[in-house]
Amino acid sequence: MNNPKRIFLVAVEPSGDALGADMMEALRIDYGANVEIAGVGGKKMEALGLKSAIDISELAILGLLDGLKSYGTILKRVNETVAAAIEFDADAVVLIDSWGFMIRVAQRLQKYESPPLLVKYVGPQIWAARPRRANVLAHSVDHLLTIHAFDAPMFERAGLATTFVGNPALERPVSGDGEAFRARHKIAVDAPVIGVLFGSRASERRRIGPVLRDAITLLATQHPAAVFVSPLAPAIAEGVAADIESDNRLPEIIQVGEIEKRDATSAMSVALAVSGTATTELALAGVPTVATYKLGWFSWFIYRFILFKAKYFSLVNIASDQELIIEHAQTGAKGETLAASVSTLLSEIENGKSRGPTLQIAALAMKGDGRSSARAAKAVIDLTTARKI
Repeated sequence: MNNPKRIFLVAVEPSGDALGADMMEALRIDYGANVEIAGVGGKKMEALGLKSAIDISELAILGLLDGLKSYGTILKRVNETVAAAIEFDADAVVLIDSWGFMIRVAQRLQKYESPPLLVKYVGPQIWAARPRRANVLAHSVDHLLTIHAFDAPMFERAGLATTFVGNPALERPVSGDGEAFRARHKIAVDAPVIGVLFGSRASERRRIGPVLRDAITLLATQHPAAVFVSPLAPAIAEGVAADIESDNRLPEIIQVGEIEKRDATSAMSVALAVSGTATTELALAGVPTVATYKLGWFSWFIYRFILFKAKYFSLVNIASDQELIIEHAQTGAKGETLAASVSTLLSEIENGKSRGPTLQIAALAMKGDGRSSARAAKAVIDLTTARKI
């Protein structure tokens, strides 16, 4: 390549920030000085040197009403993102996950006389809800990089050129030294360790946090020997820590950050987690898990009775077509229900019937052969090069 390719990456949620960081690394390793990178991202991308064009902390939104309340802020940040991409004179703009924000950025960029190549990285989950989004996306971007092999044909039928690259989240190390973690925190070798993951969005902390704390309170009574561990996502760590501190019903909860997250995961006997990337990571580590989520009631009605078509909401369950991860959403997201399911998993382990190994095999089957970020980076460079010819 004679002139460096100018790649503008956009990620506005923690999971997208992680994907963006992986792509940044792959671009630099494989193309070095032949690529220049700018964009929008969070702490992981900023740690690699990105100076984000906007602050993404206010854009982690869950639910239709939350989105409506923040609509003005979203539009402002969309316009700022578009302006930054144009000012950078991007050859390609890679829009990572986050449907609502990214589709607005794409549609605004399309209005320019000579827009950059528009690549969506991670397609909307049309196999679960809103299949018409495939057609919207096909008219809004030039190419899709998909992380699931099973959804590529659905987008191709809508006329959108699609490349399956694999899922980098399944390739990141998820396990660490569980024995060392127990030793550091003076946890007995035979003590059950219950992991509690509060999600990564402020709205999840607000809506699901109280339910998780109810479950912890019950579990502490039912399993007095249990130790509770909570890896906290950076975006909500301070808020969750304050919630825990102010709830005098709770037992001691060992709170850890990114540095100890993998060791903590390996130390867990079972986990209770807000549905998302974390549940797939727990599956990869072979940790039996109860997954939950809760939306505002209006959002729930729309999703449950109009939009959502899949049998399960956990990706591992969808891929394996069985409930390996126990799921409780909305009306089932109650402290007593979640505690009962965690107790079920603990009983299975005591009886030598842990679903952990089966869960891990199912998750590994989704992993592919690795190097997905490198394939995604190559696809972007190849598409940009072909467009210039």
